[in-house]
Amino acid sequence: MTMENILLTIDGHVATITINRPKQLNALNTATIQELSDTLDDLNGNSEVRAIIITGSGEKAFVAGADIKEFASFSIEEGKRLSAEGHNKLFNKVENMSKPVIAAVNGYALGGGLELAMSAHVRLASDNAMLGLPEVSLGVIPGYGGTQRLARLVGMGKALEMICTAGMTNAGDAKSWGLVNAVYTQEELMAAANKMASKMAKQSPTAIGFALDAVRASVKANEGGFQAEIDAFGACFGTDDFKEGTTAFMEKRKPEFKGA
Repeated sequence: MTMENILLTIDGHVATITINRPKQLNALNTATIQELSDTLDDLNGNSEVRAIIITGSGEKAFVAGADIKEFASFSIEEGKRLSAEGHNKLFNKVENMSKPVIAAVNGYALGGGLELAMSAHVRLASDNAMLGLPEVSLGVIPGYGGTQRLARLVGMGKALEMICTAGMTNAGDAKSWGLVNAVYTQEELMAAANKMASKMAKQSPTAIGFALDAVRASVKANEGGFQAEIDAFGACFGTDDFKEGTTAFMEKRKPEFKGA
């Protein structure tokens, strides 16, 4: 399989996926989401792989968000489809993998980048990492599971603070809130991720698969929230605020929202 936007290495029982768009700060576009989806399918069916690490290339960003210019002109229905396809192709797929997935967050994890990290089972961060969901500054909401997974991890109050201010938090605060498991220097991060993945890979893969299923069962009752997110995300695409937010972003100016 030829891939233009990601790199894959397999060392023993550990696979490492590196999102490789450094000039775009590893932003997620349609092609990258598809490549990640296809790669995860292959790894899930590979009995030799027992743990997976996802990270970004370079030292600036894990994933700095979605590629906004791809969807700035979308209609409501196109927005809903964008969200639903992202859930199915990537974000839900990561969460529902039969083997543990570690996100090694090596810098900015914003918007879709933080949503990808939250889909993973464990998050390790570098000490320069900055995490946030800035979507409301564009006149839209998180559309790849962010409204649901962030509240699970940090509680409703902190999740609403992060989402409604569109602010970023540093790695230390993210750890204190339970958003990341541990913080390392940039130089130590991948070694720490590999050490954890290797330890996971030594355990019973069958038992780990059952454990992942059992832990996921604790949140299955609330899956309707994901559909509510998809619907609300799509509805944003029909607003003047969305048009203003995305236009302002591409014109590199501050938006002037009218609340319509």
